Amino acid sequence: MRAFLASVLLVLVLLPLAHAQITPYPFENDQQRQQFQRLTEQLRCPKCQNQNIADSHAGIAKDLRDKTYEMVMAGRSDEEIVDYMVARYGQFVTYKPQLTASTSILWWAPALVILIGLGVMISLARRRRQNLSLSEEERQRLQQLEGGKDD
Repeated sequence: MRAFLASVLLVLVLLPLAHAQITPYPFENDQQRQQFQRLTEQLRCPKCQNQNIADSHAGIAKDLRDKTYEMVMAGRSDEEIVDYMVARYGQFVTYKPQLTASTSILWWAPALVILIGLGVMISLARRRRQNLSLSEEERQRLQQLEGGKDD
């Protein structure tokens, strides 16, 4: 009897997990389905840490998926949908922010840091090479020391 009650209790506890909320999105054609999938993988959830709206379970992500579905079904282009989302949630909602004056540092800073690093490395290598050269006095002293070792 205990085993039966434990089984029933386990089923009752796990039943809500089995009834996961999956929102079906019926599409008229395969092109709309592909556009929806592409956009939901391309758009970032504003609440989550680096997760797209296709994979996020946050409420805001569901709202964004619903709005994306609505706009896809209305025949909007990818650009129109992304522009709509950016207008409401900012550049953060895209994984690839557009090149603007405010985002240009994000695009150019890595290349600038690499160029500065290469310049520093070349400069240090040249200085080291110059420091390795012996003066005339040092060469004579070295020859004397080398001559002293042979004796």
